[in-house]
Amino acid sequence: MTANRPRASALDLIATVVDPGSWRSWDQPVGPVDAITEDPGYRADLLAARERTGLDESVVTGEGRIDGRRVALVACEFRFLAGSIGVDAGERLVRAVERATAERLPLLAAPASGGTRMQEGTVAFLQMVKVTAAITDHKAAGLPYLVYLRHPTTGGVLASWGSLGHLTAAEPGALIGFLGPRVHEALYGEEFPPGVQVAENLLAHGLVDAVLPADRLPAIAARALAVLCAEGGGAVPRDALPAPAGPRDVPTAESIQQSRRPDRPGVRELLAAAATDVTPLSGTGAGERDPGLLLALARVGGSPCVVLGHDRGSRAAPASGVPAEGQALGPAGLRAARRGMRIAAELDLPLLTVVDTAGAALSRDAEEGGLAGEIARCLADLVTLSAPTLCLLLGQGAGGAALALLPADRVVAARHAWLSPLPPEGASAILYRTTDRAYEVAGRQGVRSADLLANGIVDLLVEEDEEEGNGDFLPRLGALLGSELAALAACEQGERLAERRARYRRIGLAR
Repeated sequence: MTANRPRASALDLIATVVDPGSWRSWDQPVGPVDAITEDPGYRADLLAARERTGLDESVVTGEGRIDGRRVALVACEFRFLAGSIGVDAGERLVRAVERATAERLPLLAAPASGGTRMQEGTVAFLQMVKVTAAITDHKAAGLPYLVYLRHPTTGGVLASWGSLGHLTAAEPGALIGFLGPRVHEALYGEEFPPGVQVAENLLAHGLVDAVLPADRLPAIAARALAVLCAEGGGAVPRDALPAPAGPRDVPTAESIQQSRRPDRPGVRELLAAAATDVTPLSGTGAGERDPGLLLALARVGGSPCVVLGHDRGSRAAPASGVPAEGQALGPAGLRAARRGMRIAAELDLPLLTVVDTAGAALSRDAEEGGLAGEIARCLADLVTLSAPTLCLLLGQGAGGAALALLPADRVVAARHAWLSPLPPEGASAILYRTTDRAYEVAGRQGVRSADLLANGIVDLLVEEDEEEGNGDFLPRLGALLGSELAALAACEQGERLAERRARYRRIGLAR
């Protein structure tokens, strides 16, 4: 564990992260210890901390370059009174965040702290409010905020600026938790359950996006910022692409069967073939993770975007327990999707949703977890989202889990994709008390991509000729998605939002 290894200082971490020779401190000297406190014991502790670390406070702030990009950094020095935050440290943090906002710099925070400085009491406790407010203003300005949680990060620091990142990574083996284990034992007379407040456990529960050593942080941060800070320009213009497919008489049964093939490519294969700078995100950031939902930052077809999509799971290991038709999506997956929508809105990044699901999870846990309400909230968030939105119907589109990711500015469909109120077998069971008439019912419902195009639900079809295999289909699809994302990003926001509302208002009225 990290706890058993020598702890890197804040300046050592910064030297690891920024380009050589690029670091510039923003710190202004704090006052003499006599001006901070009249408590002789606390004065002695401050003097000893300054002597031990060569620093005048527990936080270091400034700027450097990561892969050539200017980035603001704030980091805790744990050797300075356990990285605790008092009034001077809180003010230094706020000034650094405000400067980063004013200069429109992305911000990387690297806390390692026991929390609020007990020697300064309640006024130190309240520093968390103004630091949180400054971070909120930074994000509201459309600027990225990345967090790297180091060993240990607890208390008020974790409960404020340590938990607000667009993207959050953690040091391997780091102790991360609200209540420190020593305090828990003192208060309750028992040891805190082992393994809970550990970085790897937080990753498993969707509280952090990655666990990685400090020497990998520069590459990961650079990759994420290449998307979060990127201008467009890498996409192929729409008029340079081949014409999209038109209506074709493909039987409904054929499309449904094709969409359910175990070897059919899903969102992971699409990103592997057509995206760069892919940075996966994990879960809701609030303690939930659903394998049925993939969330990532990426450049798709050259266009930076947030990607969220139904994850079919592994195609190569049917013995793993993942059904060939895909993993059911539960309420936690929809909450993770809404996290992706918030990131897109905060940073004004285009959002790409990928629909490929056999349906929502049907279970007691899903019902008690608020599945129906999460579908409703996804619809509400997506149809009103300020960021440009593009939906790809890639495969199956069954029920509310599919609809929750649909209402975008533009909708592209693969030839064999489809969209239905229920899996066709379920619709057949409702109408005829048998699943035997599933394809007949689906045909009448107009679920095929060509039917969706005719009804104004889909804007473009992408052919997937079986003889070409997947070698050309996915790159061709990616190029089209990139051009669509770039075109949407260039649209005036008010007009785009008005047209989005209008398109869904008029569906079905032209009968």
